[in-house]
This record gives sequence, structure tokens and C-alpha cells, in this order.
Amino acid sequence: MRDLLLGGAAGMLAGYAAWQAVRALSVLRNPSPAGPKDARAYGRSRRRIAVASIVQTLAGSAVSAYGPLAERIDAATCGVPVWLRPALLATSLSVADTIAGLPGAYLDDYVLERRYGLTEQTSDAWLTEYLKGAALSTGLTAVLATLFGAVVRKAPRTWPAIAGAGTLPLFVLGNIVVPLYVMPLFNRFEPLEGPLEIRLRALATSYGVGDADILRMDMSKQTKKANAFVTGIGSTHRIVVGDTLLEHFTDDEIEFVVAHELGHYVAKDTWRLIGLGEALAFTVFLCANAMLPRGQREVLRDRPLLRARLLLWMQVASQVLRPALVAFSRSREWAADRFALQATHAPAVGARAFKRLRAQNLAEDEQPAWYEFLFGSHPSLKARIEALDKSAL
Repeated sequence: MRDLLLGGAAGMLAGYAAWQAVRALSVLRNPSPAGPKDARAYGRSRRRIAVASIVQTLAGSAVSAYGPLAERIDAATCGVPVWLRPALLATSLSVADTIAGLPGAYLDDYVLERRYGLTEQTSDAWLTEYLKGAALSTGLTAVLATLFGAVVRKAPRTWPAIAGAGTLPLFVLGNIVVPLYVMPLFNRFEPLEGPLEIRLRALATSYGVGDADILRMDMSKQTKKANAFVTGIGSTHRIVVGDTLLEHFTDDEIEFVVAHELGHYVAKDTWRLIGLGEALAFTVFLCANAMLPRGQREVLRDRPLLRARLLLWMQVASQVLRPALVAFSRSREWAADRFALQATHAPAVGARAFKRLRAQNLAEDEQPAWYEFLFGSHPSLKARIEALDKSAL
């Protein structure tokens, strides 16, 4: 039965990749013009992609953990030092995934956005960023696989506790390194200047965070969507405003959106997410360890195939826990909305800003309940606008 399921998963992945490749070649030969800006149709496409991505990830991990190709790659690593084997397997699978996933990524992340008029990025620029991101991901995967492999190998019974404890500094390091060194590889960040910066700085100062970096990002390089966000921790903590927001929104609307992001900053939501991520990591490690038979853990102790099988069960556990994570994220978005309302006393401006975001980002008023439960990191725009309209009464 297991071989049958694995064969079915491998066949599905191969067939889907081939279908995506044929579609991508067809689009390259005959580019389709931009269609009407239909938020519902765009939303349906995005939901389909999200679900397909999970199915592909789990199927791919199952084949990588239990399929014949993974076993061959695992056997081929026997001639190298034991500490290097997990990195070799992880790198091989990551490169294969990058190549096989290119047509699908091109269709889902580039062609779809062009079709709905949400980007003016060239295909060459998109491909450059795709390969750059894949290279960074492959390198990081190799490092993490090496560390994870060493922990599992040296502490086969207590590795969940050790790996869980080691996750916290990695989360912290990631929140320092990404804003300073990774994000600038893809976009330019400059201090926001002028009257708007003075206005936003005064707002931040009134809440004791006047020293926060407020940066302008050339978001238009990739998309026409407008956005702002908070990233980093400590001295790297910064509020980032996209140029697409600056160019298409009024100053009072931008102030409300930035006040929302300031709410995340003041509430230390980055640290909250790190804490939640740490708790989820412990849970995922424990679940994966429990799902893999003890006999396999002993037999495969020095083989990277053990890490691949643990990774599969970690991904399964992560999908089960996803609703809790996105529910927490939605609660923090509501809290940031309340903060913005308290900071600006302008519910009508906030409602207007959200309506403009809805139009520019081609966002649906409300997503299906099942999708919000499984994937919705933000409450529906309809609910947020209604809450602001009620506050204005």
C-alpha cells in the first residue's frame, strides 16, 4: 500500500510539473494580454494556488522521505563524512525542487500577476529574483540540515528538546539578519524624508518610539500592490512603507496605515510571534519524533534519510497547527487596527484607506470561511471596514 501511495504521489507530481511546463511554454510563445481586474476571480486563483502548494509540498516530502530516488541519494552519501550527509541530501532535493518548480512559479507568481495588472516587472527581472531566492534558500537549507542532522545523530532520544531550544536563537538571528542583509538584496530601502516623515515621526514619538527607523521601499519594483509592514527586532526594528502606498494614498490615509504598523511595533508583536513560533517548533518536533517508529530512528541514525522522514512529519504537524498560528495573527491585526484608531481618532480615514487598499491590491471583501480559518493571517476587509464605520457613528 505504501509503495502504491508513493507511486501515485510521484506520478501526480511529475504530471503536474509537466502540465505546468507545457502551460509556461505556451505563455512564453503567446503572451496573453492583461484581463479585467476581477477581485473574485483573482482570489479564486490565489486560493487554488495555496491549496495546490500544500498538496505539492506534502507529496514531495513524502516522495523525498520514502521514495526510491531519495534512498539512492541517501546511499550515495555514504562515502562522505557523516556530518556532511544531511546537507548533501537537502541540497540535492532543493536544487531538484527549484528546477521542477520553475514553470509553476512562473505561472503562479508572475503570469497571474501580469494578467490582472498587478505588476510591471519584466520576466527577466522576475527570473533573476527567483534564482537569487532559490540560491539563498538552498544555502540556508544546507546549513540547517547540517545542524539538525548533528542534533538528531548525537541525541536520538532528546533531540526534540535540544532542537526546540536551538530554534529560539535562530528565530532571533533571522529577525536581525533578514532586514539588514537579505531584504536589501531584492529591494532598496531609504529613510523616508519630508513633511510626511515629520508627521509620522511625531506620531511615533508620542508613543515613545520616535527612534524607530521609518523607511521607504521600492515595492513597485515587483508589484503595484500597496503595503507597509514592521520587520526586525531591537536596533533593526523598522517600519517600512512601500512606494506604491506613498504614491497612491493621501497623507492622512498613510498615517493611519503606518499607525497600524506602529501598533505592531509598540505591542512588540515580533517578539510575540517569536514566542509562538518557539512553542509551535517544540510541538512540531515532538509530533515528528512520535510519528516516526523508534526502530527507524535507530537504523537510520547516521543517514540523512532519517532527517528527510522527520521533516515530512514536521510538515504534516505544521499544517495541522497552521490554523492556530493564523488565528493569532488575525488577533494581532485587530489589535493593531484598534491602536491605529486610538492613535489617529480618524475611523473614516481608516475605512477609506482600507477601501483604497482593496481596490489597488485587487483584494476580496471577504474570503470563504474555510480559507480564512486555514490561511487567513488578516481579518476580512469587510469586517475591518465595518468595524471602523461603526466607530465613526
